[in-house]
Amino acid sequence: MNMASAEKDISQQLRGIYPGGEADNISDWVMEYITGKKRAERIASRKEGLDKEEQDILDGILTRLMKQEPVQYVLKQAWFCGLKFYVDNSVLIPRPETEELVEWVISNCRFPIDELTILDVGSGSGCIPVALKRRIRKADVWSCDKSKVALAVAIKNAEALGTTVHFIELDFLDQSQWEFLPAVNVIVSNPPYIPQHEGSQLAPNVREHEPHMALFVPDNDALVFYSAIAAFGKLKLKKEGSIYTEIHEDRAKDVLQLFSAQGYQCELKKDMQGKERMIKASI
Repeated sequence: MNMASAEKDISQQLRGIYPGGEADNISDWVMEYITGKKRAERIASRKEGLDKEEQDILDGILTRLMKQEPVQYVLKQAWFCGLKFYVDNSVLIPRPETEELVEWVISNCRFPIDELTILDVGSGSGCIPVALKRRIRKADVWSCDKSKVALAVAIKNAEALGTTVHFIELDFLDQSQWEFLPAVNVIVSNPPYIPQHEGSQLAPNVREHEPHMALFVPDNDALVFYSAIAAFGKLKLKKEGSIYTEIHEDRAKDVLQLFSAQGYQCELKKDMQGKERMIKASI
């Protein structure tokens, strides 16, 4: 099988699971992973055949993809803010709207940057703190997570991408552990916010493969992380500090009310799809 027919075959099989454009993108990504060649290079050598090793790798990848396992987990890589991160099923897959959150933080950072301290709540893959540290080199960046395996992934990414982030294992919902975190200028977080009863509405590739600890919150306390972040901010945010969080698109008003009730000045921001997905809360 040559490169052109292999790429077409992948896309056609995946169209039973994903929309056409997404299937094409996954096919392109897989072929680049297998051959080491960008699209333009593959087009130039489209009649070149795959060797046995490449074909075996492709067969294994396609088997997993047809079971709706996310391509990022299959290939162990995801792109975020122009950086390639290692990911596995112990961490959420970085998403474009989270890139928008990072850009919002960066656009509002004030000088002197070398006195800026940032805390990311919920490290996951480390995409948020690592991307921030790469862009704001002089900032002191911290990140915490309850999951030991997620922190191992985050540390791996920080090292691979040449950044120094202070990772710490703790349960952020346990206020007694806040003493181990510094006073900060900025808090940023993409916390769990999907009520458990909404799990059935998620796509199978998300519901069946991504870590539930990073996705779901109790039905009777869906804002639990925002409550904790707001309370932490009252104790640990420095003067003129701000909180930036992703939110459930259907609960913007509830989160705004929660922060406003704690005395924060709030700003709601829509993502590129026009959905209310981010809040900035300042003291």
